[in-house]
Amino acid sequence: MTGSALFLAGGLALAGAARAEVDASIAMALDPASLEPTGLVQVAWPSPDASWAETFGHPAGEPAEVVSLALVTEPPSAVASPTPATPYRVQLNEHVRHYLNRFQTGYLREITESRLARAGRYLPMILDVFKEKGLPEELVFTAMIESGFNPVAVSRAGAKGLWQFMAPTARLYGLRVDRWLDERLDPEKSTVAAANYLRDLYAVFGSWDLAQAAYNAGEIRVRQAIQGTGTRDFWVLHRRSPHLLQETKNFVPAIQAATLIGREPEQYGFTVVPEEPVRYDVVAVPKSSRLARLAGLSGVALAELEQLNPELWQKQTPPDAPYELKVPLGTAAAVQAAVELDAAPRRIAAAPRAGVHVVKSGDTVWRIARQYGVAPAQIARWNGLDRPDRIFPGERLRVSALVATS
Repeated sequence: MTGSALFLAGGLALAGAARAEVDASIAMALDPASLEPTGLVQVAWPSPDASWAETFGHPAGEPAEVVSLALVTEPPSAVASPTPATPYRVQLNEHVRHYLNRFQTGYLREITESRLARAGRYLPMILDVFKEKGLPEELVFTAMIESGFNPVAVSRAGAKGLWQFMAPTARLYGLRVDRWLDERLDPEKSTVAAANYLRDLYAVFGSWDLAQAAYNAGEIRVRQAIQGTGTRDFWVLHRRSPHLLQETKNFVPAIQAATLIGREPEQYGFTVVPEEPVRYDVVAVPKSSRLARLAGLSGVALAELEQLNPELWQKQTPPDAPYELKVPLGTAAAVQAAVELDAAPRRIAAAPRAGVHVVKSGDTVWRIARQYGVAPAQIARWNGLDRPDRIFPGERLRVSALVATS
């Protein structure tokens, strides 16, 4: 099979019974998931001469409208047995054809192909979540237009992650966003939140077109558009409503065009070799565990830990509770051993004022180093401090080299 055929076959094997409809039924096309960029990147179709606004009509600096609390009638996690998904309908009209053409030509062609390939990293996980929530599988292409399947994407308005949540909506749907954690950058947790959000929007508007429009523009703006025109047909609103921004009018047909291309990439001239799915083990680590320290003790590359856990803003786990840390496949035992080694009492050769220092309020690495007659760089190295300016009261720091004893 060709890469594109494998792409389709893999996705369809993982998917449930939901199907899109054009004139006849169409099925979604996709497959597997792995992580990529480290650090935050701007969401855009990168081009030397075309901005995101020029590509999709997004108004510069226009903040997304926050979803109203009226959408949530119960905690997001309280969904037990979902009803079968209402089919996702693709309209092959002039607006969708416009994006079909754009995605096949110029610099967008290469970017579309790379995004379809990157989708392989996350599709098994997304499809599992959507199946559990009773959503049409075609909704995965919302993430293709939102973030290009980049889990660390950030927009100029501050939306982040695979599903481009703004912080208030993220918190509303159970994601933690604070100085320690930004779970919008966690692919799986943000996918669960996005599924709940899309499900709630569909419950409000009764249409996937309108649900996706509200995902982009906010519930209030879509309600205003409906009230102002007296119709719930998105394509009529597209023509007649002044309440829908051009960004939103472009958002829905762009997703539908991506859906058609994703279903049959070869029909549109794409050769897609899906990237390998993200796979990892999970290890429970203590609160305030520094990734640099765990990497140094376990032999696991620090870059891999950071890449798998981009939601950890401070490169350490939160100080309020143990944390389920994602680690490279096959390294769980090494990381667990590092956790135990880090927690075990250390036998340190007798030396004046040497051993373990418990950080007090007002302490700095420089002051501690001067107190024990060592260099600040040594304390940073012994304790895996990638940010020596960030130490906290109650933290235990090694202040001498370990000396082997019999």
